[in-house]
Amino acid sequence: MEVLIKPLITEKMTAVTEKFPTRYGFIVDKRASKSQIKKAIEDMYEVSVASVNTMVYLGKRKMRYTKTGFQTGRKNSFKKAIVTLNEGQSIDFYSNI
Repeated sequence: MEVLIKPLITEKMTAVTEKFPTRYGFIVDKRASKSQIKKAIEDMYEVSVASVNTMVYLGKRKMRYTKTGFQTGRKNSFKKAIVTLNEGQSIDFYSNI
């Protein structure tokens, strides 16, 4: 199972990281536990994790109007993890670009 799907780089998460420089957000597999997320981040970024907070988001309902009428659907649900690192450590998402 691939635990980490992608890092969260949104306006809201950037504001959290500026306020708390040791917190980072990730989209993770919905079946992953906190200990699996902690181990995956420590292995990938070579940092030590202090805590992991997780939340599961239900996909939003979407509707659109087409020639054949209204089409309804749902976006995918996902699990988000907020990771707090130990003091003095950081993750640089932009180093590989």
